[in-house]
Amino acid sequence: MRPALWLLFTVALAGNAYLSSFAGLEGAARIWAQAGTAVVVLASGAGLWRTRERRTA
Repeated sequence: MRPALWLLFTVALAGNAYLSSFAGLEGAARIWAQAGTAVVVLASGAGLWRTRERRTA
């Protein structure tokens, strides 16, 4: 599960960087595309946070 979340996280980050720099999207299409990748980044980050190893003192 964690490797899939890491893969999803990195692909979404790379996709967002691509959309910010190189994609020819403008206006609402750009906003929706970046919002979609941001949601994926946040969701996969939350999944990684919830599945982390807990340390006990």
